[in-house]
Amino acid sequence: QVQLVESGGGLVQPGGSLRLLCAASGFTFNYYTMTWYRQAPGKEREVVARISSAGGSTNYADSVKGRFTISRDNAKNTVYLQMNTLKPEDTAVYYCNARRNHLNVYEYWGQGTQVTVSS
Repeated sequence: QVQLVESGGGLVQPGGSLRLLCAASGFTFNYYTMTWYRQAPGKEREVVARISSAGGSTNYADSVKGRFTISRDNAKNTVYLQMNTLKPEDTAVYYCNARRNHLNVYEYWGQGTQVTVSS
């Protein structure tokens, strides 16, 4: 059974930090590109950060560059999102996504974790 389980969200003051985790199971984690998305109320889901299957390549949305860091531990089947200098506009539900394009597209989603940045 495929599972992506996010954790680490919560309420934080502007300027604070949070570390999100996404624990994967039920598929070969190190074959998959991992992406963090977010969706704020009334807005479309957007890519926040992406990391390649081996972790050698990352990219970020312009809005989070220099503040967020994506990483992965393939031995633990886990991807992380370190979020620093949080702003109110970072408030959203954050989702973990796994995707592999090999003959067919294989894609899985987590259930999401709420991040609220507010004083």
